Amino acid sequence: MSASPPSRETAESPTPLLVRAATGRPGPYPPVWFMRQAGRSLPEYRAVRAGTTMLDACRSPELITEITLQPVRRHGVDAAILFSDIVLPLVATGVGIDIVAGVGPVIDKPIRTAADIDRLRVLDAGDVPYVADAVRGLVRELGGTPLIGFAGAPFTLASYLVEGGPSRDHALTKAFMHAEPQLWHRLAGRLAEIARAYLTVQIDAGVQTVQLFDSWAGALSLADYTEFALPHSRAVLEPLAGRVPRIHFGVNTGELLPAMRAAGADVVGVDWRVPLDEAARRLGPGAVVQGNLDPALLGAGWPVIDAAVRRIVEQGRGASGHIFNLGHGVPPDTDPQVLTRIVELVHALEP
Repeated sequence: MSASPPSRETAESPTPLLVRAATGRPGPYPPVWFMRQAGRSLPEYRAVRAGTTMLDACRSPELITEITLQPVRRHGVDAAILFSDIVLPLVATGVGIDIVAGVGPVIDKPIRTAADIDRLRVLDAGDVPYVADAVRGLVRELGGTPLIGFAGAPFTLASYLVEGGPSRDHALTKAFMHAEPQLWHRLAGRLAEIARAYLTVQIDAGVQTVQLFDSWAGALSLADYTEFALPHSRAVLEPLAGRVPRIHFGVNTGELLPAMRAAGADVVGVDWRVPLDEAARRLGPGAVVQGNLDPALLGAGWPVIDAAVRRIVEQGRGASGHIFNLGHGVPPDTDPQVLTRIVELVHALEP
C-alpha cells in the first residue's frame, strides 16, 4: 500500500498534528476532531441555519465557511471538516434529492434500470464552484489548523439511490447487487468517478486530508464487500495517493477493516465495537487508526467519559498513529461543553 508522503515541514510551517498522525508520525498527543462536529449540537449552528435548507446551506460559501469554523472556535479541535453532505455531488450533477429533516436524503427517482444509471453524469469542477470557493477561504481562515474534505463512498451513495432513501437493512441494494451484477458495477463505477472528482476539487482547492465515508458498508459480508464495494472505493482512493492522507470510515465494519485499508486508506476509521489495539492488530503493521469513543457515552456523565477517553488513547498507542474521534457522529442533543472537555483531556494526557 502506498502511503501519502509527509508534508514538507519548516520551523515557520510545521506539519499539522493530524497530517503527522495520518502518516504514522505521531506528535505529543493524538489530534482530535469529531464527525458531525459542525452541526445540530451547537446553538450557533442552529442559529445560522434557521430558515435555510440543508442543501442551500451546502451551496453557500459564506455558510459553509461559518459552520465549518464554529467547532474550531468553540472546542479547539485539531482539524476542521468541510460542512457539506455526501449527496451534494449527486445533486450538483442533476439527481433529484431532497434532504428531509428527521429522515435524510430522499431520492426522487430511485435507480432501477440501465437507463437510470446512464443518466448519471460525472461531476465537473464547474458544478460545485461554491465548494472550491469555501475551501480556499477556509484554508486562509484556519491558518495552521488543517481542513478535512470528504465524499461518500460508492456503496453508500448507491444504497441511497437504489433504496430511494435511508434503509435499515439495505435489502433492495443487496438484491440488486446479486441479481444485476453488471448493472451494479456500472452504477458503482460511475459513483466512484463522481466521488473521486469531488475529492479532487477539494484537494485542488487546499484541503489537507480527505475522508471517504462508507457509512453503510457494515451491512455487507466480507465476501460481498470484496466483490461489490472494494474495487469501487479503491477507484476513488488510489488515484489520490501521495496528494493528501486518505481516511476511510464505515459503521459496524470490524470484519472489513483490512479490506477497507486495502482499498487505499492511509487511516482506517474504527467504530466503537472494536478496541483500537485490536483494530490495529487486524489491520497489520504500520496501521493508523481513527476513533473510537461510543457517541452514546457523551450523555453518560464526565467520570464515564474521562475513563473511556483515557482507555481509548492508551489503546491507540498500539497503532503507528491515532486520530482521536468518535465511533460515529456527534448526537444532536450532546452538550457542547462535553466535547470541549474531551479535547482538553486528550491534549493534556501524557504521551
